[in-house]
Amino acid sequence: MDYLKGMGYLLPLGWDWFGISVPMIAGMFKEIIMSIEEKDFGKAFLYSCYVEKAFGHEQFIPEHVVFFQLSGETHLDHQKGKLIATEGQLVVARRNQLAKAFKHPAANNVYKSVSVLLQADRLKQYAMDHHLGSDKKYTGDSNVVLESNLFIKSYFESLTPYAEAAERVSPQMEQIKIYELITLLLESYPQLKDLLFDFSEPHKIDLEQFMVRNYRYNVPLENFAKLTGRSLASFKRDFEKIFQTSPRKWLQEKRLSEAYYLIENKRQKPSDFYLDLGFENLSHFYASFKEKFGITPATINSVA
Repeated sequence: MDYLKGMGYLLPLGWDWFGISVPMIAGMFKEIIMSIEEKDFGKAFLYSCYVEKAFGHEQFIPEHVVFFQLSGETHLDHQKGKLIATEGQLVVARRNQLAKAFKHPAANNVYKSVSVLLQADRLKQYAMDHHLGSDKKYTGDSNVVLESNLFIKSYFESLTPYAEAAERVSPQMEQIKIYELITLLLESYPQLKDLLFDFSEPHKIDLEQFMVRNYRYNVPLENFAKLTGRSLASFKRDFEKIFQTSPRKWLQEKRLSEAYYLIENKRQKPSDFYLDLGFENLSHFYASFKEKFGITPATINSVA
């Protein structure tokens, strides 16, 4: 069995930054990530990933994440586009966004990355201790790819014992390493200041436009609500006024309608797109498709 090394423990392949995955499906599978609020990892701040097979997952990112690409590539599909992180590059992913990450091993069949979680409360404390603050609301890219330098590379190499012996890492040791990273980021990339120290929450936005653009993300309704600047109750109420149906039913109908279009007009197979449309697995997709349309995808292809 392949393993990921996370929080100092060897975990079955499929665990990563913020949560737990569904079972592995063939060589390529997708994780359904739970947010930090839903899956409590305590004070863990460091996650290292080592895999030998390509895989992907989708997630809601509730806190800033800084990850360093040691080998292989990370392809990140986010709400405003795509990016590719290659060996030696650093990525800063802003909190409160949706993203789909696909991890591809290098020519030597190894993918390695190290991620550090920068929680808002730690950044606020750092700002207080160093008399810092954001000069203005951050309006730049939510995902920034940077070329590393000697200090950044050395920092992430120094995290190895923290990942391998997490049970021996004290809160004071965590604090030192987190403060070290924040300092290195500000010294090496001063343009990140507004991104790191903007603690504003998502404001109320056009719900219909947001959902039409992002219905393919398989995340809890609570995350959709937060990203549109609403409480869950307000989100459901506004949603039903706009779409005349419940969020769960609309999401299911929207994804299935898109699936039918891809099968009939683009001649695609369910295995090619079911993950991208937010279905947890093929069995889930086939059952839902048959229930809605009364036929199987193979029937459409045979008739066509």
